Amino acid sequence: MPVPLARAARVAISLTSVAAGTVALTVGSAALLRPVAGAQSGNGNCANTAAATLGWGTPNRADDFTDPASLRQWSVYDGPGHDGNGRRTPSAISAANGTLTITGDSQGNSGGMALLPGQLHGRWEACVKSSPSAPGYHSLLLLWPDAENWPVGGEIDFMEIADPTRQSVEGWLHYGPNDERESGAVQIDATQWHSWAVEWTPQRVAVFVDGVQWWQATDPAHLPPGPMHLCIQLDNFGGDLNSGAAMSVDWVRQYSL
Repeated sequence: MPVPLARAARVAISLTSVAAGTVALTVGSAALLRPVAGAQSGNGNCANTAAATLGWGTPNRADDFTDPASLRQWSVYDGPGHDGNGRRTPSAISAANGTLTITGDSQGNSGGMALLPGQLHGRWEACVKSSPSAPGYHSLLLLWPDAENWPVGGEIDFMEIADPTRQSVEGWLHYGPNDERESGAVQIDATQWHSWAVEWTPQRVAVFVDGVQWWQATDPAHLPPGPMHLCIQLDNFGGDLNSGAAMSVDWVRQYSL
């Protein structure tokens, strides 16, 4: 979400790929250059992944969006948009030639989809890029409670792009009956392909881009209480929608903890 509550904790990080197999990570004014383990082919447009870097093993679910039939395993939204703005419609979603595309138009029509059922703890990763967009559209990868008991059930946004230029990406952990929040941000060109991942354990939520961790939340009292599932959404937050929006997904993978 774009506006944290008073108790939200926020960390800003800058992450830039500088050479094959390396990543420059800037926290404040300190810059570090570290190798990325597991850089490999076979991951489509995202060679560096958290799964390869951290040895997550074989996914228990995956989608490479090779053709429209791959969407049958998803629950595609058909109803009111985010917070009642516009409409989420299946016509905004397509899968062809190995790419999922979700579009948002100037009338506020956009799309979203959920991979059900979820799991209690685990890891999720997706290869995504988002075009520059109208200010009213956010691109998101998130975990949502299977019980549909938000806000008590929590919410983990491990890629939320509110910046219309797609140069800043936020992470959010929502928790508790009053929708309290923790958040972080990373500066990166999200108009290019990157792998975005989350690891949710009983001890923490950690988020990664291109195999490098850029934020985490470690208070066990703030972590979701029940199973969560992956959602991909292009959300209409209202305001200026005139230039529309689009996000593309090369693949998604889900792993057991």
